Amino acid sequence: MELQHTDVIVIGAGTVGSMALWQLSKRPGLRVVGIEQYGRVHAHGSYAGESRVFRTAVHEGGTYVDMIRRSRELWHELERESGRSIYAEVGCLSIAPEGFPDLETAIGTVRQFDLPHRLLSTEELRAEYPQHRIADGDVGLLDAHGGGLRPEVAVMSALDLAEANGAELHVNTPVLEIEERSGGVVVRTPQQAWLARSVVVASGSWSTRLSPALHDLLRLQVLGLTWFMPKHPERYAPANFPAFLRDAGPIHFFGAPSFDGYSFKACTNPEWPVARDVDQVPTSHTRAELIKIGQRAAELFPEINPEPVRQSVHHCAYTPDRLPVVDRSPSGRVVTVTGLSGHGFKFSPQLGEWAAQLAAGDDLDA
Repeated sequence: MELQHTDVIVIGAGTVGSMALWQLSKRPGLRVVGIEQYGRVHAHGSYAGESRVFRTAVHEGGTYVDMIRRSRELWHELERESGRSIYAEVGCLSIAPEGFPDLETAIGTVRQFDLPHRLLSTEELRAEYPQHRIADGDVGLLDAHGGGLRPEVAVMSALDLAEANGAELHVNTPVLEIEERSGGVVVRTPQQAWLARSVVVASGSWSTRLSPALHDLLRLQVLGLTWFMPKHPERYAPANFPAFLRDAGPIHFFGAPSFDGYSFKACTNPEWPVARDVDQVPTSHTRAELIKIGQRAAELFPEINPEPVRQSVHHCAYTPDRLPVVDRSPSGRVVTVTGLSGHGFKFSPQLGEWAAQLAAGDDLDA
């Protein structure tokens, strides 16, 4: 098979790959190819599911704050360039018992980095957010820069812009092999083979198939999503209902406002085992799981029908410390970004920017 020549190949056109393609395509004279094993935007990856929570008041502490600040700038830039609504900056409301460790860490983060926020008492939560059932002793943290992201729209927009800038995109094209050699990296698919100066591997849960060295580092965890119909859907519209994190004893829920006009997302994850490969991951909730999730959701949201009106199951690659992998091979020709650990979509623009810088031979800005 005759080799075709290009400058940079991005393998995986989802969460990180789409953003890397968008950034690489802005570099004058750079020939860029994206390869995606599924369609242009699809339901198989970790980004699918209508919305993702964006928050700057992170309970993981200050490690991510600079990444999130830069990503917020890039989300607005992606909206401007695409003309599409992607980032609903309606706030993110964390509710938990006073003194709850994650909430205390988030409060410490917003204070340390002077992030815009508001603290709410039990009485203020009940008065302003009747959509939530507020227990005695619950307090809130409203992250003013938080909100809901629309991931499918984001990925599509980044890919559209990349192609408009001259990038080449091949969909429904699995990568069979990556081979480093003198002079570049060979990437083989069933239809074609390329020789590139550098390659970005952004294949998410499939990363270990292309990079076996990651096998001992990454574990796949399941992410279950559920949507519920409230009695008064208008109360859950973005203008009235921030994205949220809820902690009530052993129960943890997260979710986003209604983007479809009749339901809102409220999710908690059953105790699913970790997996090594996507073929080992469940593809749906069981009936018993949906009943239990609905019962728990009804404890927190008094107006809902406890039967989920929609549900989906996804997977994501996790690292032991939940920090993403951003690495370059000894030759510098293969850049790998993976291990977003269930909370990485919000800072995917920054990860894509880093991947583009490394693939182009630059030093990182951060």
